[in-house]
Amino acid sequence: MATAADAELVLKLYEMRREETLRRARRFLIFDFHPKTVDELRVVSRDTKAEHNASWRQAISFWEMAAALVLRGALDADLFLDTSPEGILLYAKYHHFHAETEKQSGNPFMRQTAALIAKYPAAQALHEGFLKSFGAAKAST
Repeated sequence: MATAADAELVLKLYEMRREETLRRARRFLIFDFHPKTVDELRVVSRDTKAEHNASWRQAISFWEMAAALVLRGALDADLFLDTSPEGILLYAKYHHFHAETEKQSGNPFMRQTAALIAKYPAAQALHEGFLKSFGAAKAST
């Protein structure tokens, strides 16, 4: 059951999301960046000199931090998932690019978010919904 402290933390995370640099990073990853190949993704995700690499690192690390708070019991999972599904959206949007490299490297993409999805049925449902939504969007283009 969520507490007042959980609510305060959710509001603090929301406040952090409103910071302009993070807002631009999130907007880029959600609305503007649509790689079609692993190579297109890696130009942003791996090249530290690329224009949008900082956006990639900032948005992904923000949501990984938030997922870790839930997994470690610092934030009620139900409240977090009800109010902050964006990290799961990013995982759903980009994970398929990393599936093969994860097998080779043993370094999972968005490890905390993946654990959140595996642990909580509500997170699994969100993930599945986002995957369906992305599939429908691809089918209509």
